[in-house]
Parts: sequence; C-alpha cells; structure tokens
Amino acid sequence: MPETRPEVALFVTCLVDLFRPVVGFAAVDLLERSGCRVTVPAAQTCCGQPAFNSGDRGNAKAIAAQVIEAFEGFDYVVVPSGSCGGMLAKHYPELFEDNLEMKDRAYDFAARTHELISFLVDVRGMSAVDATFDGHVTYHDSCSGLRELEVKEQPRKMLAQVADLQLTELPGAELCCGFGGTFCVKYPDISNNMVGDKTADIKKTGADLVLAGDLGCLMNMAGKLKRDGSPVQARHIVEILAGMTDEPAIGEGQTE
Repeated sequence: MPETRPEVALFVTCLVDLFRPVVGFAAVDLLERSGCRVTVPAAQTCCGQPAFNSGDRGNAKAIAAQVIEAFEGFDYVVVPSGSCGGMLAKHYPELFEDNLEMKDRAYDFAARTHELISFLVDVRGMSAVDATFDGHVTYHDSCSGLRELEVKEQPRKMLAQVADLQLTELPGAELCCGFGGTFCVKYPDISNNMVGDKTADIKKTGADLVLAGDLGCLMNMAGKLKRDGSPVQARHIVEILAGMTDEPAIGEGQTE
C-alpha cells in the first residue's frame, strides 16, 4: 500500500505574512517535496509571544487558545521561525497549567509542533534538496531556535546539499543579534550595540549574504547592514533551499 502522506498545518507567522510572504510559499514547497500534505489554516493569528514576553498572560492565553483550536486535527504543526516555534512548543503548556482541559490540549499541540528545518531533517529525513545557489553565505543561529528547539546542525546539513553554495561559519553565530521581539523597542541603545557587533562579525566572513531561520533576526540584521551602507544582503534559509530567490533581499527596495 502507498505510504500515507502526513497532514501538516503551516503556522505562517505575522512577520512572514506581513513582510516576507515568499518564506511561506517556500515552506509549503519544501514540505510538499518531503511528502507532506500541507494546509494553511485561515483562522490562525499571532502566536501571542509579544503579549507573553510583556507579562500580559491574559491576552497571551486567549491567543494561544485560538491557535490551538485552529490547528487541531493535523498530524504536525510546522513553523518557519525558531522564535514563534519556541512560543508554540515550549510556552503554550505553561500558560494553561491551571486549566486541566486546556493543559492537555496545549501539551498535545506542543508535541506536534516543529520548527521547519528541524522537521524536514529530523522528522521527514530530508537529506537532499534540488537547489543551486552560486554565492558566498554565512548563517546566524537565532536564540529561540537554538536554545529552545535545538536547531543547530539541521540548517547546515541542508545548506551543504545546495549546489555551488559556499558557506563560511559566522564568528559568534550563537550570539543574540539584539532583536528579541519587544527587547529592541524597550532597550534600543543596547539592541543597536548588539546588532552592530553582529553585523561586524558578518562582514568579517566576506560573505555576500547572511541567512537565518527567523525573520525577526533577519530584518534586524538587514536593517543595520543597510544603515551602515553594507552590500551584504539577508534572506531566510528556505528561500535558498526552495530556489526562490527572485524576490529582492530583505529590506531591499524599502524606504527607512
């Protein structure tokens, strides 16, 4: 009998939806290539992380309950963001520790949730991509993806399969870029110093392009590079893996 294709629901994320839709299209393409049937639930909203990080547990719980409802019935929930993935998989259960019914649903939801690249490698066993990119890149590890979801080697394994791509490891790849969601709004001077250190390290690699798996980090780094007049561009890793690089790089063609 033919293998059953797993039903995957894509959590798009606010930043992808509003600023970089190509990341969503690339995510669907890669998931389908891995043998999944993909649905994008129309009822999804923000993951609730801004409220959660700001101490607004009431609104965070209301948002989480809506997301859990929208994604029930799927084999997996996949998200192209370490930050949102960490919120969904690690923090939803703790929001409902005092609610037995929702606690069980939150734990079930969290157990089905995966960051996109780790899902492709660790769950689907994807070891090769039909992609070519003639360029010199470096890779930044987002804090949540790395520390909460243990995403480290998976993106490098995938990039190693891209024909003609040259990867130079980024000094301090595991150091925060200074975005941190609401952190960069609350502490702009500290955030700017942190992203300045990050972009200085990016320039040291000699790469033409910085990649990451989290759009928040990428927008932060791209903005700093642009303000500094650097020619280094930024893209989400899935754009390279799916061969969707016709769109201008992040921040290109946009006014400050």
